[in-house]
Amino acid sequence: MAVVIDGKAKAASVTEAVRKSAEALEAEKGVKPGLAVVIVGNDPASHAYVNSKSKMAKQCGFNSIQHTLPEETTQAALLKLVGELNADASIHGILVQLPLPKHFNSDEIIQSILPEKDVDGLSVLNAGKLATGDLATGLISCTPAGAMLLVRGIHGEDLSGLNAVVIGRSNLFGKPMGQLLLNANATVTMAHSRTKDLAGICKTADILVAAVGRAAMVKGDWVKPGATVIDVGINRIQAPEKGEGKSKLVGDVAYDEASAVAAAITPVPGGVGPMTIAMLMANTVIAAHRALGLTAPKF
Repeated sequence: MAVVIDGKAKAASVTEAVRKSAEALEAEKGVKPGLAVVIVGNDPASHAYVNSKSKMAKQCGFNSIQHTLPEETTQAALLKLVGELNADASIHGILVQLPLPKHFNSDEIIQSILPEKDVDGLSVLNAGKLATGDLATGLISCTPAGAMLLVRGIHGEDLSGLNAVVIGRSNLFGKPMGQLLLNANATVTMAHSRTKDLAGICKTADILVAAVGRAAMVKGDWVKPGATVIDVGINRIQAPEKGEGKSKLVGDVAYDEASAVAAAITPVPGGVGPMTIAMLMANTVIAAHRALGLTAPKF
């Protein structure tokens, strides 16, 4: 059986390191890292995410500010708020919770955040820095950064000689994950819904990363014996075994099948998920150090 990669434990160690770093920054410079989270509308899942982010920010000793805006907020009003947060020196990180209501041009909003405050790592400048191999001055998208820490926990810093396959090519996860693996010297294949013989390509992977949004798509016979499997999918499916109308969260990987073949695997939930918020906290404390001209901590 595979080693189960404990994302909760790793996330807890990252957030503890962030808390200590924030504490030291306040002691040395009298500055608390400031994180502003903006949410528009009434989506319950988004509100649950935002509440957990705000709670974690407070636990890390940050100055945590939440702006909750009504559904009918205009593009201009949201851009104005982002502009005010950009200009506020006490705010080091700005996060606009996605998805925004349908009448927004989300990309314009995201790109209006100053790159040095873009703790979600979604600005074209931060994406470009990652693409060119500059991991030292940009901010890296939180979910791939967290997934990469889990990979390094198994394989170490240098992935030379290892084949990595990433299924999924989104700007949010697939592309930055591929670039992080490449930067660590892995040989990387980017696969997706149009890839021919996807199962055969996955079977070549020493590190298999699934981020497609289809429940249990990656079967056990897609996994190379001894591979590390990182499952980024979060899919809610019906679970009649739990009772009528009940559901459960599953990943993109058929967990029971894959864990019989793999050497290490992330569960869903409890694998990559907790790492996302931990890396958001890490990015905020990194941004605060840089804003003060200090060397940023590494996590």
